[in-house]
Amino acid sequence: MTPETLIEGVQLRFYVHMHARHDGMLVSEWLLELAKEHKLGGCSVFRAIAGFGRHGVLHEEAFFELADDLPVVVEFLLRENEVQILLQRVRDAGTALFYSLVPARFGLLGNEEHQ
Repeated sequence: MTPETLIEGVQLRFYVHMHARHDGMLVSEWLLELAKEHKLGGCSVFRAIAGFGRHGVLHEEAFFELADDLPVVVEFLLRENEVQILLQRVRDAGTALFYSLVPARFGLLGNEEHQ
């Protein structure tokens, strides 16, 4: 990819609980490893300070104690074909995960050697 290239792709986000597991591995780590195994784009994992899902249960970080199961976002910027590969691998694993897809354009500024 040259610095001038702008890629049309997708921002894929999985919303999971911090301690959620798949085959004994944290789901966030499992998703990272799954993407690396298939050489799919890049990924970041973000921990929320508070959140609730479709069941309305509030999970939040308290001042003196940390909540046991805070929300985590596992975010990818991928090409459309890469998104389909990753989603299919998650389906094949039989793991129920909530996700969102948002169209995205992304690229690289500057010299890749210095990144």
